[in-house]
Amino acid sequence: MARFDFRDLDRPVVAAPMAGGPSTPELAAAVSNAGGLGFLAAGYLSAEALAERISAARKLTTGPLGVNLFVPQPSTVTGAELARYAAALAGEARRYGAEPGEPRFDDDAWAAKLDVVAELRPEVVSFTFGVASAAECARLRAAGITTVGSVTSAEEARRAVAAGVDALVVQGPDAGGHRATFDPLATPNPEPLDRLLAAVRAAVDVPVAAAGGLVDADGVARVLAAGAVAAQCGTAFLLAGEAGTSAVQRSALTDPRFTETVVTKAFSGRYARGLRNRFIDEHDAEAPLGYPQVHHLTAPLRAAAARAGDPHGTNIWAGTGFRRITAAPAAEIVAGLC
Repeated sequence: MARFDFRDLDRPVVAAPMAGGPSTPELAAAVSNAGGLGFLAAGYLSAEALAERISAARKLTTGPLGVNLFVPQPSTVTGAELARYAAALAGEARRYGAEPGEPRFDDDAWAAKLDVVAELRPEVVSFTFGVASAAECARLRAAGITTVGSVTSAEEARRAVAAGVDALVVQGPDAGGHRATFDPLATPNPEPLDRLLAAVRAAVDVPVAAAGGLVDADGVARVLAAGAVAAQCGTAFLLAGEAGTSAVQRSALTDPRFTETVVTKAFSGRYARGLRNRFIDEHDAEAPLGYPQVHHLTAPLRAAAARAGDPHGTNIWAGTGFRRITAAPAAEIVAGLC
């Protein structure tokens, strides 16, 4: 059987993997059933939970499915830096009646999740924060899986293709959530998506999808005309009925008091774009770059803020086009994008 090719999609729309809740089996299946490619996000899940979600999505669609994995990265933060940031968050702990978490390092169960996807064989596996090794890419390819690297520069694209990926997603600076940048200490690349797309296509000879700020048909048409084989959209699906977006995030996305997004390291210790709120204003400058330790440190505080319905104490990941998204079934959103 031929492996998946983005160019075979009935509709060239990919539902971006959004870890932490939004990317449900129901959303992935609905997008695939509408002619696009639905994705499951493996980040923060156990390998067992990932397997359950893949199986659940399989029961809902006969279309292609993608799974996104976070590539392990070296630790970049010291214990002293983490201790200082934990002390700076004492006010957040008092505000929400929660204690900071243990700022531990882990590899997000990388090996176990590779085993899961190799066994269950989603049509596509993509990588974020880096790229799998050549041997790991070859293993997945032998299982009939198409591998995709998420990149933010031409140099990252060359590295991903050298490792053996079949295709790329080039992520522009307007994307919501975490930057896919390989170097966790690098300042996010501000180059506009159109220029990044052109640079990556000139650097490598594999199919390239585009992501970042694509929330309407005009944006999708623009990147397709520029040579992208598909548009990967995340923010566009945050208000979909099938998405697992939290109540506090849904409310904030339609609250006129939130007027802009910013890139911050305050919540996870890695650069990510979300709605500008009090937590970012008060803590971004003092937050160290240290993922996933900072993520684990702030996770209980963010969860407590969400339970309290306070969008100013938790991350509300979203891209720059969040004001133009609408609440609708995923199939309607796909149809409106192309």
